Amino acid sequence: MTNLQGVMTDFVFKQPPTPHDRDHRLRVVYAIPASPRIALAFKERFGLEAIAQSYGQTEIGLVIFMPYGEYTPGSSGKAVPHWYDIRLVDPDTDEPVPDGEPGELVVRSRDPWAIFSGYYGMPEETLRACRNLWYHTGDMLRRDEDGNYYFVDRTKDKIRRRAENISASEVESVVIGHPAVKECAVIAVASEIAGGEDEVKACIVVEEGGHVTPEELLDWAEDRMPYFAVPRYIEFMGALPRTPTEKVQKQVLRQNGLNANTWDREKAGYKLKEEIRRQRAKAEQAARDAARPEGG
Repeated sequence: MTNLQGVMTDFVFKQPPTPHDRDHRLRVVYAIPASPRIALAFKERFGLEAIAQSYGQTEIGLVIFMPYGEYTPGSSGKAVPHWYDIRLVDPDTDEPVPDGEPGELVVRSRDPWAIFSGYYGMPEETLRACRNLWYHTGDMLRRDEDGNYYFVDRTKDKIRRRAENISASEVESVVIGHPAVKECAVIAVASEIAGGEDEVKACIVVEEGGHVTPEELLDWAEDRMPYFAVPRYIEFMGALPRTPTEKVQKQVLRQNGLNANTWDREKAGYKLKEEIRRQRAKAEQAARDAARPEGG
């Protein structure tokens, strides 16, 4: 058995197949997260018994785990009931959300010492994290009717544009599906419109030897996501900033914000199909209004 960061499964899988792909004694790969795009093909190619997945944090341990031998694409698994109670709640009210709806994962212990007792020397932070007698993970998940849990986003990664709530991870999953895109991190940047609204920025690493223009990428993406979620800003980067454990440092990307390397579709004059449709409909309505007899 071995552990792999999710990105490592992708690196390994992209190596050219050889006759030695199954020349090993490895039975299980525990990958966090295993891309649903390649997980089953990875398992088959290397002759594994299982691809294991889970969800956890340092403060609480592993509260969700994929039952051994099962694999539900995109899921972290099912609740571990022996030591934990878990819920998905509205992050603003702590009210439970129904199956299928994203909610913040909150956890409490069924057994003494199953989760942490607090942050050392940080009572205010402990109180904030453990409000209403539940530990608040800060992560948005959803649960299907079979009890499988799916990571959706960090609560602070939610983007609100034109009164629409957008999941950064869902935009990322679409963009990274483009053949020329190796990695993608989506962040919110402040809109010039007052009222606390955001715009969507995609930070993109292109595959070695690959090429794609911002216009080509948006042409491809807008057919695969809601028009309001299509990024306004795109920045191509050599690499995404990462922690020593390979997590993308989105706070660094947010600090960089809009800069000289950021492409802006509005300044470039690029129009989404939906924007063109709405402009045409508005012009047609204006023409009808102008042609209407006065007083009619």
